[in-house]
Amino acid sequence: MTGDTQHDDGLETLSAKELHDLAVHYARRHWDVKFYWRLLQVLPMAETVAGRYDDAAEDMETTLGHIDDITDAGQGEVAEQLRPFYLDYLRDHGVKARKG
Repeated sequence: MTGDTQHDDGLETLSAKELHDLAVHYARRHWDVKFYWRLLQVLPMAETVAGRYDDAAEDMETTLGHIDDITDAGQGEVAEQLRPFYLDYLRDHGVKARKG
């Protein structure tokens, strides 16, 4: 769901943290283990791009390091790097932003 397609789902207005929280909540509610596996696969690259080299290196060494990183994936620059991942996931599942 990338490209110039316009979306009327309200997701673009959400912060990266809000996108993370929405995606994690949806995945947890639907027992979507595949989402978590995909997140763990893209997380080291997002950490590297965000300048968190030590975290990325540690994550490459151990899967257990990823458990805490699921929460960290919603923070700061790492969350910003994962923004397209969250948008694609949420749109693929028809999730829309709540209107406040």
